[in-house]
Order: sequence, then structure tokens, then C-alpha cells
Amino acid sequence: MTTTYAVLSEGLEKRFDAGRVPALRGLDLAVAEGTVCGVLGPNGAGKTTAVRILTTLIAPDAGTARVAGHDVLRDPGAVRRAIGVTGQHASVDGELTGRENLALFARLLGIRGAAGRARADELLERFELTEAADRVVRTYSGGMRRRLDLAAGLLTRPRVLFLDEPTTGLDPHSRNRIWAAVRELAARGTTVLLTTQYLEEADQLADDIVLMDRGRAAHRGTPAGLKALIGSYAEVVLAEEGTAGAAETALIAAAGVLDRLTGAEPVLDRERRTAGAVTTDPALTLPRLVRELDAAGVPVIDASLRPPTLDEVFLRLTGRAPSPRKEYAA
Repeated sequence: MTTTYAVLSEGLEKRFDAGRVPALRGLDLAVAEGTVCGVLGPNGAGKTTAVRILTTLIAPDAGTARVAGHDVLRDPGAVRRAIGVTGQHASVDGELTGRENLALFARLLGIRGAAGRARADELLERFELTEAADRVVRTYSGGMRRRLDLAAGLLTRPRVLFLDEPTTGLDPHSRNRIWAAVRELAARGTTVLLTTQYLEEADQLADDIVLMDRGRAAHRGTPAGLKALIGSYAEVVLAEEGTAGAAETALIAAAGVLDRLTGAEPVLDRERRTAGAVTTDPALTLPRLVRELDAAGVPVIDASLRPPTLDEVFLRLTGRAPSPRKEYAA
């Protein structure tokens, strides 16, 4: 069975600051129709630059890209007619009501009269904004603004939807509502390319994942497939007892046990009092881990051997965290 790709790029390159700053260094992407592809990476990995090229906002310095079957350089108009875009920051007007914002976007997109009003009402209802539709947007919460922005991107029923970090800064409740909307879109056949720093978000939504690092696609695969690349994750939670010096000594001792058993550099979190390391050794069992910790005199309140999270996958495969956070290496 032949796979049809909604987004296909080969060798995309882009430099800024008169060519001195490389943003993309030969990016290859292949997103199958009707799927959700999560593009992940730390700040500066090139995610937003890639989206700007694929949505025809900027031109690449080298390489090719096709979206919905159209070349982004040779036929940008056809690309724009086939896509919807929700950027990192809501593009709605705070001085207009939610309904007025959608009506304005509808007119700009050529959806006029009763058809535009009906489509706006449909989207307001889908995104649970009907009750707030006639309030000015500056009174909306951040989550409501993001949902309205997403609704605006769907006015034309796009074949491909680009979501560039759509839930950055949102509270968990608002994030969950955006996730529900993305799942509904995917179920209806829309292809979604999602860039995010939240690996949990990609784990929840994506059929396939591309890990970007320094302007390239460093690794790709399904969430389960990427996790299988690095095996299991052994984590130890230390008891809260003794002085700060004793706690540090216990943490270092736990790291030593993990280093010896896994052969991987442990990651320490002093705030959470945890030590963890990845392992591909099938002989390492939880009872063995607990026995070794006990023999080393490490005061433990919990120990686990579990599948890794995507955060741990990214850190292991690229050597960097996907987003700014506290990591402490032994």
C-alpha cells in the first residue's frame, strides 16, 4: 500500500543574520495524510523556522517541500488554500468579540454572508465559546484565546493544520481542552503537524514523532518505538531524613548504584530527591535494584523500573532536555 504524504520536505536549509546563524541544516520530514506528527525539540532546534517555511511565510535557502501535494515555492497560493495555521501567539483582536473575530477571518478567507456566519457559529460551539461569543476577546482567559485562535485556523476546513506550540503557557485544564480538539480533528481526517516543547503533549496526541536537534531530524518514530530505543528507566526516590549533607551523600550513593547496574550516567533531581538512569540490560530487575540499594545503605522510600517517558528519551538521544527545566547530572 502506497503512503500519501500531506507534508514532505527534503534537505531544507535556512540561515539567518546574513548566513551566520543556521536554523535548519538539511531537514527531512514526511507526514502521512490523516495523522498527527509531533515535531519536538528544545528552543532553537528549528521547529518554528520549519513551520514558517512549510506555511509559505519564508523561503528556504535550499531543499524542497510539498504540502497537500503543492510545492511551497512554485505554488504557495495553493498551499495556503489547503492549510490552517495556529502560531505560538494568538492572532485574534482583543478589541473585537469572539464572533466578530471569526467573521473577520471568514471574510478575509472569502467565506461571506450566511455561510461565514454559520461556520463561525459551528466553530464557537465546537470549542465551547458560544456563551462568550459576544464578549470582547481582551476579557478572555489565555485558554479561551487559544481556542478561538484554533477555531479561526479551521474556518476553511483545512486539509493540513499546523499547530506551533499551541498550549505554551496554558494551565492543565485549558491544555486538555486543546488536546481534545486536536484529537477530534485527527479523527475527522485532518493531518496535523504539531510542534511542542511538551513531550507529554506529543505522547498524548502524536501518531509519529520527529525529534529535532540543531536544525535536523535527529530521530523519528512512534512514541512507543522511540521509548523502546532506550529500554527501561530505573528511578529511586530517597527518604527525607538527616542533614543536607547526609541527603547529598545518600543521593550520590544511589547514583553510584545506578551507574554500576545500568552503565548509564544517572540524572539527579535534588529537589525531588530522586536518582534515575536508563538501562537496556534485561537482567536488571526491580528486586535486584532494591537489594543493591539496601546493601549500599541508601534510604529509599520508592524504587521503580518502568518504560521511559519521552522526556527521558529525548535527553538520552540528543543529550539535551526538550525544554528548560532542572536536571542535575551526577
